[in-house]
Amino acid sequence: MSAIARVVSQPETPSVNEQVARLVRSELAPHTVAVDREGHYPATFMHKAGMAGAYRQHLASQRADGQPDFAEAIRAMEAVSRECMSTGFCVWCQDALCWYLENADNARARDLLLPDLADGRALGGTGLSNAMKHFAAIEPLKIRVRRVSGGWVANGTLPWVSNLASDHAFAAIFEREDGAGKLMAVVHCQQPGFRLQQCAEFTALEGSGTYACHFSDSFIPDEHVISDHVPGLVPRIRAGFVLLQMGMGLGLVQGCIDIMREMRQTHGHVNRYLDDQPEDLEEALADARDATYTLGLEVEDDSDELFADVLQLRHGGSELALKASQAAMLHAGARGYLADAPAQRKLRESYFVAIVTPAIKHIRKELERLDAA
Repeated sequence: MSAIARVVSQPETPSVNEQVARLVRSELAPHTVAVDREGHYPATFMHKAGMAGAYRQHLASQRADGQPDFAEAIRAMEAVSRECMSTGFCVWCQDALCWYLENADNARARDLLLPDLADGRALGGTGLSNAMKHFAAIEPLKIRVRRVSGGWVANGTLPWVSNLASDHAFAAIFEREDGAGKLMAVVHCQQPGFRLQQCAEFTALEGSGTYACHFSDSFIPDEHVISDHVPGLVPRIRAGFVLLQMGMGLGLVQGCIDIMREMRQTHGHVNRYLDDQPEDLEEALADARDATYTLGLEVEDDSDELFADVLQLRHGGSELALKASQAAMLHAGARGYLADAPAQRKLRESYFVAIVTPAIKHIRKELERLDAA
């Protein structure tokens, strides 16, 4: 008797971004209003997104194929920001911290800290807003360090650092007191001599875990130093730092288009008189996505030319976010004024896209410098 072989089809493993999209629906969407209005920090979602692989897609050292995929990292951030850009911002903070460690000059710091951050077991933020403004001659570095046995002692205050909690970490750039340059290192919020201070209430992004960070003779061990040669590190990380932010803007624009299409079902007869229609924004969004994913293939290029292209795209992303959120608000009409309405939340979030470092004015200043170089 011949046996009949039966082929049992196995369900395909969902992609990282399919898993993230599912988590957005199940773990984030029910809490979006609480994130926005009550300052709820979505810790459970952030951990689970990391377990799904959201924070390692752009990291060659953390991927099985050894190849970074910035497009996938950005798509994951888009899926989050489409629902809640406050949480999308937290995803960017986590991605950026991982990106710094991926490019660390100090292999000990990378090997010690990156695996847990890339997998979402540990969470953290990026404290480089001050440093980015410093390098653009906008403000001085706010933290100083001095050398001691086995590490460094830090003093000073960073006014706003996001995606933080008492058990989180973040990266910052410090001025050396001896005048010998700058240092970049990871800080743990539980380390001695360090404390978090709650910021004033924000009009948006209230659930982003944003605090003022105070250092008072706070010790940073050598194994947490990312680089003691910051001028060589910054060109390697700057393009990725800025390009990853496109995930916030692209996702927000898609969320605005969703609102416009939903309102068309009941108010299309009058909304057709508005200047910006979903189809117009969809075309602009597709162009921005294509440009973003293409530049994602080149982020290891540390040239000024590539960085200028990234800044120009980021500038356009800010303008598109502002345009889309205003259009969504006008399409929603009076419904958009409800306290829990997505339209007014998207409008407030879009201004953050335009002012988070690098802000529109910062980008224009930097582009002027690069053009003159």
